[in-house]
Order: sequence, then C-alpha cells, then structure tokens
Amino acid sequence: MVHKTTRVVAAALLAMGMAGAQAAEVTLKAVSVFTMDTFFTKRFKQFVEKVNTEGKGLVQINVIGGPEAIPPFEVGNALRSGVIDFANTTAVFHANLVPEALALTLTEKPMSELRQNGGYELMDKIHREKANITWLARTTDGLQYHIYTNKPVTSADLSGFKLRGVPVYLSFFREIGATPLQIPPGEVYTALERGVVDGYGWPSVGVMEMGWHEKTKYRVEPGFYNVEVGFFMNQKSWEKLDEEQKAFMRKQIEWMESQNVTEHQMAIDEKAATEQAGVQALVLEPDVARALRTKAYESGWAGIDKSSPKYAAQLRELFGGYQP
Repeated sequence: MVHKTTRVVAAALLAMGMAGAQAAEVTLKAVSVFTMDTFFTKRFKQFVEKVNTEGKGLVQINVIGGPEAIPPFEVGNALRSGVIDFANTTAVFHANLVPEALALTLTEKPMSELRQNGGYELMDKIHREKANITWLARTTDGLQYHIYTNKPVTSADLSGFKLRGVPVYLSFFREIGATPLQIPPGEVYTALERGVVDGYGWPSVGVMEMGWHEKTKYRVEPGFYNVEVGFFMNQKSWEKLDEEQKAFMRKQIEWMESQNVTEHQMAIDEKAATEQAGVQALVLEPDVARALRTKAYESGWAGIDKSSPKYAAQLRELFGGYQP
C-alpha cells in the first residue's frame, strides 16, 4: 500500500513537473518591417522556422505579419511599448528613438569584430537606455547601398534630384544637393511611376523582387555604407526569458549570423540580373567616386556627433574605420 502511494505521488509530481515545463514555454509576438516574400525577410523566416522546430517547450515565435501589420516607422515604438516582442527590422527605422543606431550602417567593421571589441555591448546598452529595446543580431553584413536613378550622374553634386531616402542617408543626400523624401518601400514603385522621385537609395539586393527595376535606368557605382538589418526585442520580453531560453536564443543567433558570408555573391548575382533587365551600371570616375563616398561618411558621422555628444566618440572608436 505504501509502495502504491509512493508511486501515485511520484506520478503526480512528474505530471506537475511536465505541466510546469510546458507552462514555461514562451511565445514571442513578432513582425517584419519587410514584406514576407522579400530578401530581407528570408533570413528571418529561416530563423523562425529553426526556433519553432528546435525550441518546442522553450521558445516559439508567432509572426503576425509584415508592414501590413505595423508600418515600418512605427515598429520601434511597438517594440518599446511591448505591443510586440520581436522584430526583423533595421535600426534605420527607429533612429528617431536611438539616433546612435545609425552607426550600425556607417560601420565597415564586420559583426564578428563588433562583438569582440565592445561595439555590440555599447549599442545594446544605448538601445536599452533610450528605447527599452535590446539588440540581438545582425542578419546582413557587407552589403552596400547604391543610388538608383532615372537621371544621369556625372559628379558628386545631385542638385535638383528628388531621391527616396531613409534617416541613415538623409544627411548625405542633402550634402550632395538632392532633396530626400521618406517613402515606405511599398510606395516607391508608384512614386517612380508618377515622377514623385527621380530615384532612391537601396541596397544592392532586393530591387528585382520589389519590381523597381522596371522604373529605374541607372545604378550608381560605387556603393556606400554597410546595409544593416537585424533582430531587436522588447527589453522586458528578453529579460522574462529564463537562462535556458536565453542560451537557446543565443545559439540560434550565432547560427543566423554565421550565414552572412554568402551575401557578396548574392549582390553580384543581383547586379547582373538588374543589368540584364535594363538597369545600367553608371560607374563614376575615381575622383568623383571618392568625393561621393567621402561626403556619405562625413555627413553620416557628423549627424551622430550632433545627436549624441555623450556617445559619439566611443561610437567612432568602435564602429569607425572608413578610409576614402
């Protein structure tokens, strides 16, 4: 009878333990600022699938949608307030909250170096202080931006050009005389079609899938900056994870960042495809190219110097390194 009672109690405790383990599973509500069938959401979808497959009982990610769920420039506030837990986004879209985050695009140092030299810790600290957001991962590394235009470019003076831009290169576009306009990616095709803009800034990948090549004549070479897309979480949502869950997420993040090495070939392939589709590579003369890139980086860092006197020197030390 005693043995039977012991077995019953043990079974009950085991059941309670199992129930407790199941109850500990955390589901993170997530969005992507990019539509779900584009290049900059591809890695995110792979990450979510891997987490949901390997993280049963620990962590699951529920993707509620792309920009149709929350407009890109509102995702930062949604993260800060806890409306969502997790976002596949770029810090460019929440630079109004964390202007220092633009250093992520200005840097030419790989993520592996930033994790070693203290750059990652500093940027994560700033995000936590200013926006209740924690920076988890970088999912693009080594891709450049380009100016795409329907008007020829022969100098570093683009006076009279109307270019679609985002915060990270608004100062640069103004520095070269262009008029920058902030337009969500989903509205760029129509803006080109109607002549609202003469061109746009965009990475060396993704033009074809957006369909913008149909309304674009030139891609200016060389490119500039280091395209930044990554994973960000609400700070409180991250802190609610227990140590096992955090360790699991860090392991998945390490895997995700290890995939960045394939991007250079993707850029080469897409450039070839866009050229075949009619987008001409407009290669600037060396002096003009040097002047354009110098203005890009000098104006970018000047913006950080102005908006963040507290952290600008540290950011330049850890994230800088551009040579004209």
